[in-house]
Amino acid sequence: MKKLYRSRNNKIIAGVAGGFAEYFDIDPVITRLICLGLVFSGAFVLAYFAAWIFVPLAPEPEHAQA
Repeated sequence: MKKLYRSRNNKIIAGVAGGFAEYFDIDPVITRLICLGLVFSGAFVLAYFAAWIFVPLAPEPEHAQA
């Protein structure tokens, strides 16, 4: 089962848009453009900050030990 995480690799501010892009398996630019289009909605800004706080950061990748 997929879990939603904030992205460590595709992040500009907090990794929220990158995390949604990884979850839905789409280009992060698309989610950033959607976020930019919705930023003029006051509710979106609150939802973005809530996601920043409540969506966990993606776990560190485990490195194989030799």
